[in-house]
Amino acid sequence: MFKYKLNHELELRLLEIRHAEELFHLTNQSRTYLREWLPWVDFTKDVDDSKAFIESTLKQFGNNDGFQAGIWYKGNLAGVIGLHHINWANRSTSIGYWLGEGFQGNGIMTNACQAVIDYCFNELNLKRIEIRVATENHKSLAIPERLGFEKEGCLRSVEWLYDHFVDHVVFGLINNN
Repeated sequence: MFKYKLNHELELRLLEIRHAEELFHLTNQSRTYLREWLPWVDFTKDVDDSKAFIESTLKQFGNNDGFQAGIWYKGNLAGVIGLHHINWANRSTSIGYWLGEGFQGNGIMTNACQAVIDYCFNELNLKRIEIRVATENHKSLAIPERLGFEKEGCLRSVEWLYDHFVDHVVFGLINNN
């Protein structure tokens, strides 16, 4: 098991097949909440869907193309954070993340994002990290702002969420070391 302890309450662990049931349970518990901003929720219908997701993320990790980590808070799976893809030629990536509804407001995601940023810049030697957030997702917008990302622009009608398009704010952070 690969894990990274952030503090006495919080750690990141590479998702493994054995986490599929716990991941599905968290998704299912927060289904209505997550569905507002995440396009994949309706496609996660049972534990096998969570298992298939984890299998794909293990392939991603094995291909040196990023990772998806579970976020454990006080011993409970609280959400997921990871890299969508690593563009090695340009030394850049983007971070994606989500938390179960009951875990909001504890600073979990800010701490998890900071750990991933540190890993990307210090271990992977990347130059640029992006975070894209729907313009109306105020909780998620606060995270890159809090972490010093620069707002670079807005992509209009960039994501289809079930019955409508949403715009995304693009945030960028540059490694100046």
